[in-house]
Amino acid sequence: MEFTINQVAGMLGGEVKGNGNEKINMLAKIQDAKKGQIAFLSNPKYEQYIYTTQASAVIVKKDFAPKKEISATLILVEDPYSSFTALLEEYHKMISFQKSGVEQPSFIGDNSTVGTGIYRGAFSYIGGNVKIGNNVKIYPHTYIGDDVVIGDNTVLHASVKLYSGTRIGSNCVIHSGTVIGSDGFGFAPQGDGTYKTIPQLGNVIVEDNVAIGANTVIDCATMFGDSTVVRQGVKLDNLIQVAHNVEIGKNTVIAAQTGISGSTRIGDNCIIAGQVGVAGHLVITNNTSIGAQAGILKSITEEGGQILGSPAFDVKEYFRAYAVFKKLPDLNSRLRELENKIRHLESRPVQEINTK
Repeated sequence: MEFTINQVAGMLGGEVKGNGNEKINMLAKIQDAKKGQIAFLSNPKYEQYIYTTQASAVIVKKDFAPKKEISATLILVEDPYSSFTALLEEYHKMISFQKSGVEQPSFIGDNSTVGTGIYRGAFSYIGGNVKIGNNVKIYPHTYIGDDVVIGDNTVLHASVKLYSGTRIGSNCVIHSGTVIGSDGFGFAPQGDGTYKTIPQLGNVIVEDNVAIGANTVIDCATMFGDSTVVRQGVKLDNLIQVAHNVEIGKNTVIAAQTGISGSTRIGDNCIIAGQVGVAGHLVITNNTSIGAQAGILKSITEEGGQILGSPAFDVKEYFRAYAVFKKLPDLNSRLRELENKIRHLESRPVQEINTK
């Protein structure tokens, strides 16, 4: 795919400074870019590379004032990072949505409907009563159970598994190995020490514009008519566990290896770093930031808080506590020294101590 610099600038709402007719066919880092490629400059510490880059075009801020001569054509925008991200998104869409048609062998069940522009990869399975929108891409070895609904422009990468009754919105991307709608971890202890399985009868709802990384699992709700819900704009990394009846608020971002226990409700615009563990039946309010490896054992009710640690608490208090914690070996040595001095004093006769 090849575009002129003028065409790219038009997509970004930018102004061209240089040869806008030159063609580009790839995106690259500014320090590595070659002729025919486009890069961006956002961080000032990379400014040195704009004077040596071989890129045909560089996206820069409107008020950028070069200190030396630049060979590349410049595209002037309000926010170079956001503009380059938008360009990456468009490039990704072009790659993702190139495929169309139906590869064989594949299967589609009774009373299922698919929209226009569909791609169904080889060995994909679509159950009965499924409704799939326009421009949906279903890559090989993907399983879609009965009564599933998928909105327009959604991409299911290879080996995604959607259990029966799952609802997926429009403009979603679900990466390979992800399982949505599997049973929640429901087992009732019996008097003889065994466990009886509790049937899991609900479903999962994933709203529009959600991205889900590889090998993430989202369990269905326990009761029929209930749902585990991932709200619009949520971004989930790889290897995340979302348990039954969890609700994740819109535009929340969660990094890899995080586990969220059942019936927890996470608010809007939260940021949860990697390897966070969240206990069940909690509420995490809007705009909460949780640091890596934190352990959340109680609800967070103060909006906009930053917490860290396990068990987790306010990040400022955590760093004050850590300042003490890292000195514990030295404090322990000083304590033992004081204890030895006290024992030595206690072992001496009182009269001897007084005469000193």
